[in-house]
Amino acid sequence: MKLSLLTGLLLLSAATAGAQQFEVPVSEAQEKMMTGKYQPTWESLESQYQVPEWFRNAKFGIWAHWGPQCVEGSGDWMARSMYQEGSKAWKYHREHYGHQSEVGFKDILPLFKAERWNPDSLVAYYKSLGAQYFFALGNHHDNFDLWDSKYQPWNAKNIGPHKDILAGWAKAARKYGLKFGISFHADHAWTWYEPSRRYDLSGDKMGVPYDGWMTKADGKGKWWEGLDPQDLYQQNHPLSQGSWADGMIHKQWGWGNGAARPSQRFVTNFYNRTLDAINRYNPDLIYFDVTVLPFWPISDCGLKIAADFYNHNLATHQGKMTAVMFGKILDEQQRKGITWDVERGAPNQIINRPWQTCSCIGGWHYNTEIYEKGWYKTASQVAKLLVDVVSKNGNLLLSVPLRSDGTFDEKEKAILDEFGAWMRVNQESIIGTRPWKVFGEGPIAESDIKINAQGFNEDSYTKAGASEIRFTQKGKTLYAVPLAWPHDHQVIIKSLSTTSKLYPGKIRSVTLLGYGKVKCHRTAGGLAVDLPAKPCNTIAPVLKIK
Repeated sequence: MKLSLLTGLLLLSAATAGAQQFEVPVSEAQEKMMTGKYQPTWESLESQYQVPEWFRNAKFGIWAHWGPQCVEGSGDWMARSMYQEGSKAWKYHREHYGHQSEVGFKDILPLFKAERWNPDSLVAYYKSLGAQYFFALGNHHDNFDLWDSKYQPWNAKNIGPHKDILAGWAKAARKYGLKFGISFHADHAWTWYEPSRRYDLSGDKMGVPYDGWMTKADGKGKWWEGLDPQDLYQQNHPLSQGSWADGMIHKQWGWGNGAARPSQRFVTNFYNRTLDAINRYNPDLIYFDVTVLPFWPISDCGLKIAADFYNHNLATHQGKMTAVMFGKILDEQQRKGITWDVERGAPNQIINRPWQTCSCIGGWHYNTEIYEKGWYKTASQVAKLLVDVVSKNGNLLLSVPLRSDGTFDEKEKAILDEFGAWMRVNQESIIGTRPWKVFGEGPIAESDIKINAQGFNEDSYTKAGASEIRFTQKGKTLYAVPLAWPHDHQVIIKSLSTTSKLYPGKIRSVTLLGYGKVKCHRTAGGLAVDLPAKPCNTIAPVLKIK
């Protein structure tokens, strides 16, 4: 009995010693974390979670990174930059809508109508491009919820389109058999909106505060009477260190370097809203635009969301895990518990665990300047990114910017149509594949290309030419994809030379997908494959090798 008691005390002591004390613990008074197999600890997540097989096979998803920041067409982070004196968004808003002290971002929300939005036709089209999963924006840093939110009155059901946007997306995704994901970004509204408390440093309204200071009392007689702007802007707190320096927020993204500490009320509100969406829409995937997890390492909020999400997923899928949760800048241990997301970039090696890159054919929010100046990615660049990422055991989540009305423009449509034509012929080299012994060959493959913070190195890959080859495999079939058509109509694959240890067996045949069998001969210099004089697609050849 004494030994048992002593053992129990020792275990309790060890558990207490191992428990992390958080500066801003979340409250479960309103939304109770679902309990089950997973606990809100890294040890529990890392020791038990396995990426589901469907995600390993999927390889390609499409994201509608779409909300009220698309109204003015000023691009991503518009709701912040409109308060940064001298910026393009600041000038545009001032010229078209009024002074930021009188007409702030809150007043743009009713103009987000989504009047031409048809989730059914959009998701059907995305599926025709080869997408295996679909992501919707739940909220952005602008703190506006795109569903009938229980915990945020500034939402799309109350204001603007007066529609539950997430419900529409979820219904369409499930109708067409795509896994459904939601991205949440509002955890950074606390610091992100700090410019809304600034004022002009020059001009006839110098010193007049912008509307980030406003409260519920200021709304009397206004369209937003009864709503509290502080539920949107969240600015009833001291400014972060160096807040007037526009780039400081990037150094403070991980809640360090003088970032203003969020209150328990704010952290818990984000937690409640996220669990509300999980319970309503049963997403298969959740994306956070954060370092590691929301409010990590100052709060247990992210760990509790992760445990709830995994336990909820098991409970609603007969014990079979389909859930994938993404975080950025993860260390090797953290990648065991959640899935690594790289923004606009990729590692230059095969990663053992499945991972994802998120990118966009333009800006994250719709930008009319990108449209007017033709700065979108080409279909070829999108395909290069996809092939490169898949060769390294990753997935590509591609954002297609939508205009405020819920449609994409004709330039985007042309890019997607061209990419879709290539995918319909060649997706067997993408969907359901696994990395080969090496991911590729060529000058880029052999370069030491670093990731910058959470990514931001994709330009190194979109410039790849025909000498850059990527490999995938499915069973006993090897796929080799030169990232452009060679001018001399011949591909030399050095990794398949007669002296290569990578492929010692015989090569029985080589087929060019969309064309047929092609001639080849193998030498000490590589496998030489003769391609037709006229390319059979506009992007890149895909060789099926048996």
